[in-house]
Amino acid sequence: MKKVTIYTDGACSGNPGPGGYGAVLLFGNHRKELFGNVQMTTNNRMELMGAIIALETLKSACEVEIFSDSRYLVDAIEQNWVTRWKANGWRRNKREPALNVDLWERLLPLLAMHKVTFRWVKGHAGNVENERCDALARVAIKNL
Repeated sequence: MKKVTIYTDGACSGNPGPGGYGAVLLFGNHRKELFGNVQMTTNNRMELMGAIIALETLKSACEVEIFSDSRYLVDAIEQNWVTRWKANGWRRNKREPALNVDLWERLLPLLAMHKVTFRWVKGHAGNVENERCDALARVAIKNL
């Protein structure tokens, strides 16, 4: 299995507001940068989109390590929140529906296809690849 490292970030100008995501994929000496935007969205949706688009780019099953500064994304996977939300009919608890269900449903099959580990990194703390993803996301917003 190929080992791929992915960094992702999402950003919004206002929350909700115009949003963008950025991703950097690293495999051996290869590097691919991705970014995109949405006219009206939330920061959490853009964090999810960065991971989704990066994983959708992979052509075969890979061992993937994803670095993100989003606790929402990393903790939802690594602490199995999303698994519980889905098992509970996409509810966080008896009163609150889970948010961004459409994106979680898009992400889960990708996680089943690849062997993925999520790692949290502190945002805006000098991590070169995380900073690059943030810059890509902000460029994407400006391109709207």
